[in-house]
Amino acid sequence: MCSCSSMDDMENWPEIEKAATGKRRELVLQGQAVDERISSNGGLCPAIYSLTLLNYLEVSQCPSLTEIHEDIQHLTNLTSLILCRNKLASVPNVVGHLKSLKVLDLSANNLSVLPEGITELKELTTLNVSCNNLEFLPEGLSKCTKLSYINISKNRITDFPSDFYSERLDLLSTLVAYDNSIEKLSGDVLKLAAIKVLDLSNNKLSDIPFALSDCAKLKEINFKGNKLNDKRLEKMVNGCQTKSILDYLRAKGRQGDDGGDADKGRNADKGKRQQRKKKVADEQDEVEELNKMVVRVLHFSDAPAALTVKVSAEVKDVRPYLVCCLVRGMNLKSGNALKRFLVAQTKLHDDLCDRRTIATIATHDVQLLKAPLTYDVKPPTELKIASLGRKEMTAVELIRHIQLEADELRKQKKRQNVTGLHKYLQILKGKALYPCLVDGEGHVISFPPITNSEKTKIRKTTKELFLEVTSATSLQTCKDVMDALIAKMAELNKFTAEHKEEAGSDGEGDGPQEPAAGCEGSGELIVQQVRTVDQDGNLKVVYPSKTDLSNEIGNLTVIW
Repeated sequence: MCSCSSMDDMENWPEIEKAATGKRRELVLQGQAVDERISSNGGLCPAIYSLTLLNYLEVSQCPSLTEIHEDIQHLTNLTSLILCRNKLASVPNVVGHLKSLKVLDLSANNLSVLPEGITELKELTTLNVSCNNLEFLPEGLSKCTKLSYINISKNRITDFPSDFYSERLDLLSTLVAYDNSIEKLSGDVLKLAAIKVLDLSNNKLSDIPFALSDCAKLKEINFKGNKLNDKRLEKMVNGCQTKSILDYLRAKGRQGDDGGDADKGRNADKGKRQQRKKKVADEQDEVEELNKMVVRVLHFSDAPAALTVKVSAEVKDVRPYLVCCLVRGMNLKSGNALKRFLVAQTKLHDDLCDRRTIATIATHDVQLLKAPLTYDVKPPTELKIASLGRKEMTAVELIRHIQLEADELRKQKKRQNVTGLHKYLQILKGKALYPCLVDGEGHVISFPPITNSEKTKIRKTTKELFLEVTSATSLQTCKDVMDALIAKMAELNKFTAEHKEEAGSDGEGDGPQEPAAGCEGSGELIVQQVRTVDQDGNLKVVYPSKTDLSNEIGNLTVIW
């Protein structure tokens, strides 16, 4: 506990005082200045635990923060608790009293064990405990039945809790567990009915259960870096081709069923079985050839960033987190390359970004950007944007149009649920100011989490992209999503490079294929850093940094 014990002592903690007097719902403490106060005072000011109106609390990037006091239990209105990139050695068990908590981020600390109280968080949807020293997860995690996203990567975990493979976790769509020591994935994984993304790369698995192919919603898997007994499967895994892997597992599982039938006296159709084996072998040969053709996919430029984004102070109360970067060499011209990229972005929005509630991605054509860029906020009546496929209008008018379109669609389709932008409007509900990215001419080119602008829309002719990820959850969330986006781009670019001849004759009339600056022909991407700075020019974050885009991303070679 630190020495300040009354409101009078909060003069050294203006953020806490401002939150108290203004009855604020959100508080963010991060960076060197906060860390120095924590160090000199022996911890956080106790007055922080009296801010019972808070529903969002973040204390991050403070190496001097080694513990959280049990008084945290008084903040019962918290829905998001972000304590990432500190040096926490423990978290009090009373965290389980925060019954409204939906997002808990304890990543990048020194935790060796998690409090059992976490299992009492019945509203929890997002749990990030990556980059710690955990050897196991608490039993009873299946009681958190609303969990949809779990990240336990970069720990020392050897197995999942006994109750983990449970029908109770029927909303769990993303499980990220790379860089651990997990030795077994149970066939009961199929009980996780909603699982879409599964990353168990760089563990100690020797087998992958056939039952994995029965996970109906599974779209992305990564088992690279595991020494599998089935060497053919191991080669396929290193190719990161989800469909081929699942087809192979399904075929192997059927072979096992054939064997059982034979034991019961029924003759298996040997000719069909041999055809299945040949098909699987052919698929594996194709994957191996793909892997040989493109080895280097990603480069990092040591040159200074071509773009800097200035972040206004006001965004911290609306949507505070932003990371950006530049990408060259993405081939969007060949065949259906652009369509595949847009579909992949939509899937990331639905899965990893949890329908944009956790984070939002926007992409822009660099040639159409007018620097300098500013990440700012505007009242709904003043924010004007020419959103994709529409004329310029204010945010109020845009939202009204989207709502009317949704209502009309409901009448036509005679159903309650509709797709499209309408489903994201709830994220802005109650906001007095809206976040936006503004270019050097004063045009709004991005309005997260709703849309970006027709002005900077990417097309088949786009040769350089400006990528943007924003979030109200945490900076690490932005980085995780950006990592996943670039990894997917690398995978798609590789696919496009391997099918170039087919794409060039698809009849779409694109004409001769012109390689983008750098390396479009080989599928190689070049990623260049973009810095975000505050209004005084002080660095807030740079992406990618040395700790981003690490080796777990398939088919990437990082060159600094």
